[in-house]
Amino acid sequence: MSRLEDTLKQLKDGKITVEEAALKIKSQPFEDLGYAKVDLHREVRQGTAEVIYAQGKTAQQIIGIVKAMNGSSQSAVMITRLSREKADIIKEQIDINYDSVSGIAYTGKKAEADGLGRIVVATGGTSDIPVAEEAALTAEILGNEVVRLYDIGVAGIHRLLANREYIMSASVIIAVAGMEGALASVIGGLADCPVIAVPTSVGYGASFSGLSALLSMLNSCASGVGVVNIDNGFGAGFLASRINHMEAKK
Repeated sequence: MSRLEDTLKQLKDGKITVEEAALKIKSQPFEDLGYAKVDLHREVRQGTAEVIYAQGKTAQQIIGIVKAMNGSSQSAVMITRLSREKADIIKEQIDINYDSVSGIAYTGKKAEADGLGRIVVATGGTSDIPVAEEAALTAEILGNEVVRLYDIGVAGIHRLLANREYIMSASVIIAVAGMEGALASVIGGLADCPVIAVPTSVGYGASFSGLSALLSMLNSCASGVGVVNIDNGFGAGFLASRINHMEAKK
């Protein structure tokens, strides 16, 4: 009998209260693989299972972590920053869906879209799409309807304004841009929802690999704009999903 089953049996037998059972479930142990300590109950505590960051891990290590999570009845397991080479090795042992643009892989199916509204993912240029796709696919896997508005940067602002209906009706907007990162401020001045700015490392020398865009976004004069780290599409997609699934706590 697993610890989870034992906890539920104690609850059924009246030996512990609902509150005590919930606390035990939230503090269930991890699985120690030697090279990784897999958090098997993060989904119980936070609503979303642990996400595997593939960069720096071998394909065999990733396979071991995925198998441990699947063995614990986790929902869809998501892997980020996964190369094509590692994905091909993993596919020999585990059935995964892999997207080479975003570098994201996942097992099972995407969750049904059950958020409060739409998440809009917008980019300044086509070169920002890999980071934007990391954000968009993350949000979709977590159960959100996503609208993609790519290459609508401020150098041709009419492209952005032509999509203002989507921008003004969004529940959350993710603005992905390199260069000077002005897209987030412009969108922030049009939208009545939270805007998550993602600076990218796209740009010439003085962009300092995304630092210029990061500082511009941090100094945005538009209210309601938050900023994640450079090229952190996953972080933006995850946060957008959290916002889009918010409920009032009593």
